[in-house]
Amino acid sequence: MSGILCAIKLKEAGHKHITVFEKADRIGGTWRDNRYPGLTCDVPAHAYTYEFAPNPEWSAYLVGGAEIQAYFEKVVDDHGIRPLIRFNSEIEKMAWNGDHWDIETKDGFKDQAHVAIMATGVLHHPKFPDIKGLENFAGKAMHTAQWDVDFPLEGKRIGIIGNGSTGIQMVTHLGKKGQDIVHFQRSPQWMMPYPNFEYSEEDKAKFRASLEAIDAIRYDENYWSAIRRFTTGITDIDGPEMREIEDICRNFLETAVVDETLRRKLTPTYRAACKRLIYSYDYYGVAQQPNVETIVCGIREIVADGVIDNDGTLHKVDVLALATGFQSDRFVRPISVKGVGGRDIEDAWAERCAAYMAISIPDFPNFFLFNGPSSPVGNFSLIDVAEKQWGYIEQLLNRVASSNASGIVASKAAFDDYEERRITKAKASIFGSGCTSWYLDKTGVPITWPWDYDAFADAMAQPDFDAFDMV
Repeated sequence: MSGILCAIKLKEAGHKHITVFEKADRIGGTWRDNRYPGLTCDVPAHAYTYEFAPNPEWSAYLVGGAEIQAYFEKVVDDHGIRPLIRFNSEIEKMAWNGDHWDIETKDGFKDQAHVAIMATGVLHHPKFPDIKGLENFAGKAMHTAQWDVDFPLEGKRIGIIGNGSTGIQMVTHLGKKGQDIVHFQRSPQWMMPYPNFEYSEEDKAKFRASLEAIDAIRYDENYWSAIRRFTTGITDIDGPEMREIEDICRNFLETAVVDETLRRKLTPTYRAACKRLIYSYDYYGVAQQPNVETIVCGIREIVADGVIDNDGTLHKVDVLALATGFQSDRFVRPISVKGVGGRDIEDAWAERCAAYMAISIPDFPNFFLFNGPSSPVGNFSLIDVAEKQWGYIEQLLNRVASSNASGIVASKAAFDDYEERRITKAKASIFGSGCTSWYLDKTGVPITWPWDYDAFADAMAQPDFDAFDMV
């Protein structure tokens, strides 16, 4: 998604030498890799759309992964960037060499670039659960990011391990279809009620006829007001915005789940939004269906024919869906990256992954990150985030172009000051309020943007060039 955006913007700016290295055989990133049943983006489709490429054909307010993948494919072709993409070309190592980056792919291809823009994404390295006996399961076991779409599920009893957005979407989708589900939860999640609806042909005709009709949804005042209240709540955890979020989630749980025993199972022991909020209007209803069983006591072992929970009960299943998420601290890894003087990015990130304004790392000139460490990765559009980050990166590139320098990089002083402020603020945010989540780095510090949405937009709108060194 970010790589497509970047290539289009560079091409439009008149750059002639652009290569997009794509490790797979087609574009799409997370929407290419994830094809599990029920996959849906929980950001409104018209907000999860490039500003320069509105799509009047979205079928619903929230759309599925296949439709999003098709949108990206169309954007690539409409803007003529497919010839710029080198497919099946995974970068193995990069090294700064005075005024450029030397690049080598796993298949031995070598290249050079004055600028390296790392649009590698965040959620692309599947995280497999460390559960005793997983290898002994005799049925079909699949991580949701490696889903076998040709494997038939009809008539099979499915065990779903994990209850982040993926697990909840799978349970909801398959449970509605009457599939027998055993849902294994490590800890319950707070749910934000968020109904979906389809667009009629009349709606789509209006979208085709008028960009204003699309903008009315993309820039809907209620949606963006909710985003701003949400991000304010994240940073002011005892303020009215967070109380509103918690009241909505708690009231939804108490009114939607009738059975008291199940309600207790589904009640988290941490504050709402400490983990990424789950947006679902239908999950609680599906969880109460007789074909869906919820297990919260933990897993002791996986055996050939099923899962033994910590109470010693064997739950027989034919299929195991591992909805256990991703290694969210990988970023550009496993690429070997060496900056000025041969400094290894692994040394730079020895304590924690970090980048000034989530974009630049000292000693790594002309090396810019999309959705890097401390980017906003919560409940809002990553396309909007990427477009703002591109505006920031573009200004850095223009600064270099208008100078006699070879490159630009965040200064150590600016980086240290930013990290000190960010860590202090992150620890005090709702993400640091006492839960285990993929928002936390290995030291327990939230790795996401700890200020509100407007602070991010303002920071991206105008770089502080005093925070950068020209090289």
